[in-house]
Amino acid sequence: MAQSTLPVIQALRATAHRLATAPYQWGHMGSCNCGHLAQTITRLTKAEIHARAMQRYGDWERQIIDYCPTSGLPIDQTIDEMLALGFSRADLTHLERISDPTIRAAIPFERRDALRHNQRDDVVLYLRTWADLLEHDLLAGISLPSFDEAPVPTPALVAAS
Repeated sequence: MAQSTLPVIQALRATAHRLATAPYQWGHMGSCNCGHLAQTITRLTKAEIHARAMQRYGDWERQIIDYCPTSGLPIDQTIDEMLALGFSRADLTHLERISDPTIRAAIPFERRDALRHNQRDDVVLYLRTWADLLEHDLLAGISLPSFDEAPVPTPALVAAS
């Protein structure tokens, strides 16, 4: 699963927020599940992402399989940015089909079995659930010092002369 970092969590939450009202088209490389995440991370428009992807054959899954960091292809540069933020190729493949078993398991059973990869509300739920899981992992890894054991300093009174 993606790295549990604040930038990754913010990217997922921002994508879910925008996707709730933005144009969505699963068959469009810039307006689909990965396309919306790519918009968030790269700040490219849906048209720019789509144009980059059309320079090579295939949907996001095929693009990720064929990804080569040294190809010089614009879509590979887009994928580079997504990977550099903390996502893996498997994360992106799962996102396009909303198929990561860990994320799906965190969605209530009634809703989980009805999820469809090309339905906006289902993708938004998947993104929010993913962000929640990563946030939980991030917070679980933070340990605070115990303040009970340290003596509390008391202010010294200075005599007026």
